[in-house]
This record gives sequence, C-alpha cells and structure tokens, in this order.
Amino acid sequence: MHKLYPAVMEFIDTHAHLYDEAFSGEEDAAVSRALEAGVTKMIFPDIDSQTRELMFDIAGRHDGIVFPCLGLHPTSVDANWQNEISNLEKYLDRKIWAIGEIGMDCYWSKEFIKEQQEVLRIQLEMADKLSLPVIIHSRESTELILNTLRDCRHLSLRGVFHAYSGSAETWREIEKLGDWYAGIGGVLTYKKASIAETVKTIPLEKILLETDSPYLTPVPFRGKRNESAYIPHIAARLAELKEIPIEEIGQVTTENAKSLFGIQ
Repeated sequence: MHKLYPAVMEFIDTHAHLYDEAFSGEEDAAVSRALEAGVTKMIFPDIDSQTRELMFDIAGRHDGIVFPCLGLHPTSVDANWQNEISNLEKYLDRKIWAIGEIGMDCYWSKEFIKEQQEVLRIQLEMADKLSLPVIIHSRESTELILNTLRDCRHLSLRGVFHAYSGSAETWREIEKLGDWYAGIGGVLTYKKASIAETVKTIPLEKILLETDSPYLTPVPFRGKRNESAYIPHIAARLAELKEIPIEEIGQVTTENAKSLFGIQ
C-alpha cells in the first residue's frame, strides 16, 4: 500500500461501485484495503435491479463503513424503465443515504433521452420527498440536467455532480441552483485534464473525493481496476493544485461528505 499521508488522516470515497462484477469474490477485501489506506467510509451509488441486492448485502456486512444509495442509472433506462422504477420503490424501506446514481447520459446513446429525463424528474421528486441528497451523472448532458433542475426549483434539492468535468463557468451556473458539490476523481491526475484548471476555481468546501471504482483509475494505476484505496492519490493531486497540505484536503472533503450525506 502506498502511504502518502499520516495514518491518522481520514478520507471518504463518495462514489464507489465495489459491488461491480470487476470485484466478484473480493468485495470485502477491497473494503479492507480501503480502510488500510485511510478511506474510512464509502458511499455506494446504485445502478439498477441487476446489482441492487448485492450492493445492500455488502453494505450490511460493513455497517458504518459502506453507505448504500438507491437510484436508476441513466444508462439503465430503456423501454423497461417503469419496471425498474417499480423494483427500486420496493427498497425504499431500507436505510439509504442518497438517491443516486441518477441523471442523463448522451455519450453512450440518445435513444431513450426523453425517458432518461422523465426518470430523472421522478427520482428528483423522490429525493425531495425523502429529504435526501442526489448523486448526479451528467456525461455530455450537463445543460439538459441544469434545465431539468431549473424546472424543479420548487423542490428542495442538494447533492453532488459526480465526476465533474465541466468548466468554471458551468460550475457558477450550478452554484446558482443551490447546495451542490463537485465530485472529483481519478481524471484529475491525468495529463492535460481540463478539470485540473477548473478545480482551482471551485472552493474546497464544495469538493468531494470519489473513485467511481472500478472505473477512472488515477495515476499511477491508470489502466488497472480502480478501487477506493486509491483515494489518497486523488487527494494528493488536489492538494498540489490547490497548493495546500493533503491533511487539509482530507479534513475538509471528509467534513463535506459527512455534511451532505448525513453520516458520522
């Protein structure tokens, strides 16, 4: 394990899919490696009915460490979306910490983009009713999502733009819409990543650390499977760009995560 920081430091991975098939059979080991790296808590955004039960099973084995969420991912929205929402609603009696991962995605396909927008609205209303934050997926769809959020100003919404990759100007537009955070992950460590400049303009008090495991692996592990234990490498790059100690990155982003998700 690469030690980049004092052992007393605490980090939170606010976006990890350690229940993904890439971790099959070693989900618990991945949680253990995260703990050894100082990543004391992990938020598990939901995807769809295919992995939902496994996600809750892992969370149950790691109570107080893994915090499950509930949501239908935009790339899982298709002609069957109403059945998926019905399945999701069966889990609303479980303890969840956010509605997510929700949003829109114009990168993979635009075939069901109208359905994605409808599903997003339904889940935003769900979050408002339950007084929960949301985890927003906005790949090549930020303006569509911002328009949806503007249409939903009557709702009490807050949350995080997962894997934020927009401009400083776009972030200023997001800030106008309420209490939102930028989820910053492994892309920050890549050469020529535009977010490296943008992140300098976003207050640290509005940043969350995330991995999106098993995707978006940070340098020096790029090309391999990502996991929560690599959060310190993202924190180190953020500290370099912000020109502040990594201890401050850990402290502030951890408090940000605890505040947004209501965890201790």
